[in-house]
Amino acid sequence: MSTSTSAPPPAAAPARRRPAARRRVSRPAALVTALALLVLAVLASLAVGSREVPLGTVLDALRGLGGTSQDALVVRELRVPRTLVGIVVGVALGLSGALMQALTRNPLADPGLLGVNAGAAAAMVTALAFLGVTSRLQLVWAAMAGAAVVSVAVYVLGATGRGGATPVRLALAGTAVSAALYAYTSAQVLLDTTTFDRFRFWQVGSLAGHDTTVFWQMLPFFAVGTALALAQARPLNALALGDDSGRALGAHVTRTRVLTALAVTLLCGAATATAGPIAFVGLAVPHLVRALTGPDQRWVLPFSCVLSPALLLFGDVLGRVVVRPGELEVGIVTALLGAPVLVALVRRRRLAQL
Repeated sequence: MSTSTSAPPPAAAPARRRPAARRRVSRPAALVTALALLVLAVLASLAVGSREVPLGTVLDALRGLGGTSQDALVVRELRVPRTLVGIVVGVALGLSGALMQALTRNPLADPGLLGVNAGAAAAMVTALAFLGVTSRLQLVWAAMAGAAVVSVAVYVLGATGRGGATPVRLALAGTAVSAALYAYTSAQVLLDTTTFDRFRFWQVGSLAGHDTTVFWQMLPFFAVGTALALAQARPLNALALGDDSGRALGAHVTRTRVLTALAVTLLCGAATATAGPIAFVGLAVPHLVRALTGPDQRWVLPFSCVLSPALLLFGDVLGRVVVRPGELEVGIVTALLGAPVLVALVRRRRLAQL
């Protein structure tokens, strides 16, 4: 009798600890899997296109062993710059989307909410129509400057008045400024056919046509923005509980909002200036990441850094294949793929908690 009554207690304690242990292991393992997916996307971007290049030839070209063969030149001169731009633009879109959703506590916020896309577009149209700018690199710098100026203006408008720059005020100011700038942009491209012809290729969103010069010119903006973004993970976790609770946990509310807005401006401004306003990557990927990792920004931001460029590169590869020997711009592909994914995610479950 005594042996039968003493058996149950030892089995109860381990059963409660196993789920937590499995979750701690799953996040790093999932991140490794995501990194492997990104590597696969990079290799596909280098090897697949209107001209198929064997993987061995790709690796030889990367090591400088391909000489001046046509395949090696295609890889080194066209696909390597395109892939590098896709990686940094994807990282920027994923991070800026996650930051915007955390900053505004709005699960439907996207990187254009602070007026970044509208500012870049307005600056490009102005440079094309009134300044006679024709260089692609000069247009990138013009778009970057416009994104930065408009983002600062939106933040100043959102911070004016009692209460400071609250998430609601920032969203409303960004929406109002974006509407006005898009009206100006639309009017200008309709009145000037030459400006429209040059602007429309940028507006659709594409990774094509870049060389390594653009990549190196924009890399400092991407690097500083990424460092700022990752540094805001802990403060954003605290602010998710509310401003008062965030202050009690040691977060500096105003500084966190300013630095987060600055990171979004640098990342989304550089990405938009380089590749155009690519839709749904910054909106959909953070939702998928939070469904996998939970709302902890210390995991959401690194996962977004990895999965967003993987999605962007796979979309770019798909655009090269489906209309071969032509090409479908990646902005169109991500819109076609991202919209159904986001709708399915919303219909199957509640929006991932911030």
